Formats: sequence, C-alpha cells, structure tokens
Amino acid sequence: MRSRVIQVFAMVGEAIAGATHALLNSDREAAKIIVERDVTIDALIDGLLMETERSLLAETTPPTQRAELLTLLRMLPEIERNGDLAAHIARRGARGMGSEMSPRSRGLIERMGEVASTIWREATDIILDANIEAAEAIEDIDDELDELHVALTAELTSGSMALPVAVEVALLARFYERFGDHCVNLARRQLGRDGVD
Repeated sequence: MRSRVIQVFAMVGEAIAGATHALLNSDREAAKIIVERDVTIDALIDGLLMETERSLLAETTPPTQRAELLTLLRMLPEIERNGDLAAHIARRGARGMGSEMSPRSRGLIERMGEVASTIWREATDIILDANIEAAEAIEDIDDELDELHVALTAELTSGSMALPVAVEVALLARFYERFGDHCVNLARRQLGRDGVD
C-alpha cells in the first residue's frame, strides 16, 4: 500500500508543477495529459480508500496500524482534492489563457506555482517520512501563498486584463491558495493536530 501512496503523492506533485507550466506556456497538450492523469489519481485513491477501509474492519489489524490507517483514510480525500485543483489549473492552460494574462499576473502565477510545488514537497516529507522539521516551515510557506493570492487579487482590480480573463485569474489564485490550505491540513493530520482550515 505504501508504494501506491508514494505514487499518488508523486503524481500530484508532478501535476501541480506541470499545470503551472501548461498554463503559462499555453501548452494545450501538456494540459490535456495532466487532466487525463487526474482520472488515474482518482482511481488510485479510490483503491487505497477501499483497501484502507477493509484493513480497518479486519479483526487481525493491530491497534497501532489502525491508528495509521485511520489517519490515511482522513488524508486521502485532501490528496484527491489537490489533484483536482491541479487539473482545474491545467484546464485553463488547455484554453490558452496564459497568453491573455497581464505580465504581472503571469509573474505572480508563476511564483504561486513554485510555492505550491514547495509546500507539496514539505507536506510529502511530513507524511511519508515523518519529517517534523518540515512541519515548522509549512505554515510559513502557506502564508506566502496567501500573500501572493492577495497581490494577485490587487492586480485584478488594476484593469490590466479583460474582465473574463480577470475572472479566470481570480479562480486560479483561489485554486493555488486552496492547494496550500490542503497541504497544511494534511500536515496537521499527520502530526495529530486537527485544527484544520
């Protein structure tokens, strides 16, 4: 089961980085691949959910393993949501939206993509390797995503983009911001601190 959990984490990490690239480069083919891979991510997670539930119900599963399985059961939907958010970003790339964005909004989105990739790596370290040191950084990284979200929202009010494009960019900013929130929630669940956002 662990190898499939690692695979899902790797796929979501590749998806968020690839989605940002596809968006900024209006790379329709890359965007389509990311959207198609989200179906694979969902199927892997569905399989993991079923296996986890079966293991939890098995009388032979030791109590310590039950606690780990319960944590995984609660994390898997958050992981799936992050895959979905990457697919939403990629869909905008498939529409060629990147070329319609203002230079400042493109720069802010590029940075949001970099920060989203970083926070995902930190969350992965916490969850897969129990790296407690990574937990200290994750809240700060999420704060940067929040600040970028605010900066991008301010750019949208400047009138530098057509209204339909500005609306889509506002959604993109929200997707990245939520991606960070899910990473924080995942880390908190792993560490047993469930003050989730």
